[in-house]
Amino acid sequence: MAKESMKARERKRAKLIAKYAEKRRALKEAGDWEGLQKLPKNASPIRYHNRCSITGRPRGYMRLFGISRVTFREMANQGLIPGVKKASW
Repeated sequence: MAKESMKARERKRAKLIAKYAEKRRALKEAGDWEGLQKLPKNASPIRYHNRCSITGRPRGYMRLFGISRVTFREMANQGLIPGVKKASW
């Protein structure tokens, strides 16, 4: 389980990215690289890292479900994810 501070930091980055998205796009089109450098570092989408919405785990993230592979497996075994069942042959 990730620390709450790490989860909060990622949420804060997501807000900053959304806030400066339009300004960033306009500066890029204009070729104003100095203006881009004056924006906050966390406003860059590259700095955002996907995390599991339940545990906050940064690795093994499944984009389709928004959770980590570990959480996905636990939930699938409990039958909490519709349409997903354990393979057996």
